[in-house]
Amino acid sequence: MKLLNTPNHAGERIRIARLQRGLSQENMADLLGLSTTAYGDIERGKTELTVSRLTQIAGLLDTTVIRLLSDETAPVEPTIRQPDEVERLRETIDTQQLQIDKLRLEVDYYKRRYDERIAMEMARAMGQKQERSPIGF
Repeated sequence: MKLLNTPNHAGERIRIARLQRGLSQENMADLLGLSTTAYGDIERGKTELTVSRLTQIAGLLDTTVIRLLSDETAPVEPTIRQPDEVERLRETIDTQQLQIDKLRLEVDYYKRRYDERIAMEMARAMGQKQERSPIGF
């Protein structure tokens, strides 16, 4: 294995690993707590990487620091996740799916209210008398 001596090549390996994972630069920037521009500078080799930042990036990309720095042409392979980590990820996905379902119901409710309001406003604009439902008195 030959280690790279050009700083930009490490950025290119990071970019390739990121794309293999289906992540955008914005995703990576968010995960690292950086701006998208700052993360892009890492991939372009404009920012010198610290060992801790490189370790953090390798962890997010499920690879090793050595793979990101080496000149090997083999694709970056993911590390094997621990069963408890897989279960935690499944729970996170389930929780997020419930939140998505709740938001969809809320959107549907507001769409119906909006449609009713538009119908009422159109009827008023056309001069038709509106039937209003009693409020319980």
